[in-house]
Amino acid sequence: MRWRVPGSQRESAIFRNCAKGHIWEEKRILCQEKTADSGTDPDRECVMNQKLENLLNLALETPEAERMRTDNLNVGFDGQSRTWELIVKYHGSLDGLQALGVSVEYLINSYAILTVPEGLVEAVSNIEEIEYVEKPKRYYYQDMGPAADSCMTQVTLRDPFLTGEGVLLAVLDSGIDYTRPEFQDGAGRTRILYLWDQTLRPEAGNGERQPPVGFAQGVEFSAEQINQALASINVQERYMLLPSVDTSGHGTAVAGIAAGCLPAYDSVGSRPGISGNGMAENPGIPGSQYRGAAPAASLLVVKLGLPGEEGFPRTTEIMRGVTYALQKAMELEMPLVINLSFGNTYGSHDGGSLLERFLDNAAEIGRSVICVGSGNEGNSAGHVAGNLFGEGNRAASGSTAGAFRGGGTAGTFGGSGAFGATASPGMTGPGGTARPAEIQLAVAEYERSLSIQLWKNYSDVYRIYLRSPGGQEAPLPEPVEDGKYTLQLEQTQILVYLGKPLPYAAAQEIYLELIVPAATAAPGPGMADAAAGGRQYINSGVWTIRIEPVQTVTGQYYLYLPSYAARSSRTGFYQPTPQVTLTIPSTAAKVITVGAYDSTYDSYADFSGRGYVDAERTIGVISAGLVKPDLAAPGVGILAPDLYGGYSPFTGTSFATPIVSGAAALLMEWGEGVIIRSR
Repeated sequence: MRWRVPGSQRESAIFRNCAKGHIWEEKRILCQEKTADSGTDPDRECVMNQKLENLLNLALETPEAERMRTDNLNVGFDGQSRTWELIVKYHGSLDGLQALGVSVEYLINSYAILTVPEGLVEAVSNIEEIEYVEKPKRYYYQDMGPAADSCMTQVTLRDPFLTGEGVLLAVLDSGIDYTRPEFQDGAGRTRILYLWDQTLRPEAGNGERQPPVGFAQGVEFSAEQINQALASINVQERYMLLPSVDTSGHGTAVAGIAAGCLPAYDSVGSRPGISGNGMAENPGIPGSQYRGAAPAASLLVVKLGLPGEEGFPRTTEIMRGVTYALQKAMELEMPLVINLSFGNTYGSHDGGSLLERFLDNAAEIGRSVICVGSGNEGNSAGHVAGNLFGEGNRAASGSTAGAFRGGGTAGTFGGSGAFGATASPGMTGPGGTARPAEIQLAVAEYERSLSIQLWKNYSDVYRIYLRSPGGQEAPLPEPVEDGKYTLQLEQTQILVYLGKPLPYAAAQEIYLELIVPAATAAPGPGMADAAAGGRQYINSGVWTIRIEPVQTVTGQYYLYLPSYAARSSRTGFYQPTPQVTLTIPSTAAKVITVGAYDSTYDSYADFSGRGYVDAERTIGVISAGLVKPDLAAPGVGILAPDLYGGYSPFTGTSFATPIVSGAAALLMEWGEGVIIRSR
């Protein structure tokens, strides 16, 4: 396939595939030409692209200055190179894109990561070989003994003395403190076969500071290089040889729980002195012993992130890490367990995103198992769901929130405007009488932005209103009018995106992003002004969302806020729903989804993400009848290696997941590489 590099500005609007004769038009330029005389906003009429996910469509239609005032719309955009990092599902070959200045990183099973100049995103997405495109999302670590409580000691401290030997356990996380003795054998040699630090910059001309083969980011270190660093007595010299550092300690704790072992502990686990929970005895005291779930497993560590940035990993780094782990496992001819202790809340939670489908495909390759934490959103008040036909409905009958009025403009409703019918008390449908629902949302002070996702079935038509803490009200555009809209209530600007059918989406999304306008007035009621720099925030107080039935088939609705790690602990729904609080990608069908329980009280941890309530959920096709989490492991007060050379108790599904990852490694050792599946 041959591709022609665009020449003039006009030529940049049209790409020709010389082999097949297809013509692709860059819609924005052509739409601007088409609508220049009509006064129509080309962004509203022409940019809509059903091969792009809704969040990416909204990001492309939103100016960079506005995107930077949000937590997620600008994720994946590089302001210096003016490029977007994108995830694509494709068929055939994408090699021809490189002639257009597009970087292509091939992953597994026809997934790829593209780095695309911002002006070419629409055109590139329109080529026949690309099936669907998503932007990266930011993922958050799920942090807030276990061996005996999980019944491992029966097979680790006596016959058959399982240790995970011969199994590759991949920890994709914040890195690892490779100097700790828990990750070395009795001779002081590392048990880490490979360490890929994605946050380090490769050094040109230095063959020892290069990314793994097939990747362009980060630096890969072998066991030989790690041992060379460990042999250095001088700490400064050690970190000059191998400068990878786990600054948060999250990855070190996860790796320790999964596969940590002090060298004094013998390989068959028969040495005495382990405490009742199978983890640490007298943690932090010299000479004490520590044993993870699979203490003899070989480790592969990927420190997720971007060069020069500290923070949470993105979808693209995760997909690169999974591909890398699979390639190394096949190269080493070892069974593989991948541990993922993070997630986020963006998506319909039905297994349909590209990351979820990617992990499903990855779990079918070779002898591999992927364990993912269910998240800590169970009690975070970040989710509410209901049914306008009655079940779980947050209806407004008798509500103190006040009544909404139809039509008109913000703060002056009551007329017969574009959305003009006054709210009716109810509507009769196949499921009975559908009634309006009101959802109240508390927004704490000092929130710079806040996103709200509303997911519903495409067959349902709702009229939706939004009211600010000060009482200003506005209707959202009719759901049939897809695309981006902008509203303003008080000193808060609301970006609204109405989704439409997409190849991998079984549900319709209505996305709201609350941000501070570019030029805000002086702080008023509900606005907080930071002491330094005069920064302003969205209106705090009680926001209300009203959902009215227009044409109701299922009556279902699901609302999600950002992860608890990305918002104030005082921001949340007044009447939250604990079910379907799994974080993505634990909603993937073929991964082992791990919840957490408190082994002291033998009770499910209140923070642990919960799954689907029944098989009748019609918001998505994959989730129908799916039982998640698959199992629960101890996740409260788990002792693990910390940043200070000792041990500390850790809480969260982040620390329940490596127990299951270690257990999977034991089963793989016992079965001599038998594939362990979650279903």
